[in-house]
Amino acid sequence: MAQTPPYPRRRPGAGPGVAFLLAALVAACSSVPPPTESRLPPGPAARPAQPLFALDDPDHPQEIVMFALGLLDTGYRFGGRNPEAGLDCSGMVSYVVEQVSGQRLPHNAAQIAERTRPISQAELSPGDLVFFNTARRPHSHMGIYIGDGRFIHAPSSRGAVRIEKLSNAYFAPRFDGARTLIARD
Repeated sequence: MAQTPPYPRRRPGAGPGVAFLLAALVAACSSVPPPTESRLPPGPAARPAQPLFALDDPDHPQEIVMFALGLLDTGYRFGGRNPEAGLDCSGMVSYVVEQVSGQRLPHNAAQIAERTRPISQAELSPGDLVFFNTARRPHSHMGIYIGDGRFIHAPSSRGAVRIEKLSNAYFAPRFDGARTLIARD
């Protein structure tokens, strides 16, 4: 007496590849639409953009330069945001802007870059901001442009607020962009 196997016998040519193909065809013809952007959870790109920072007084850029020059030789301190305790680069910029305009910027160079309008290096005017890639990441250092190819900043090396040239052998290759605090036409 012949035994019948507990499973159906395979027909020639009906191997696992054919089953996969049939499953793929059924899935492709499915009536369920793929997820759309509106069905996806909001991610970092879905965050609403912060409004651009804008100074409301045309004299503010020059006042920012003058106020910043008054901070020359102020000591450096990582995370510092006032002259008494010491300043870091973004702390100096946010402190100066707040003292002059009453408006507060974030205490982070990359966040300040996000909140300000980009301009070309040729468009730089006193009171604009300059950014550098000094820590292998964009906008990791910043300063205030004071004119004549120079900027004032709070560097960690030699520990005090000072003036540098944009053409400086260290800063020129690390220049990462210019941004403005004022709305220009």
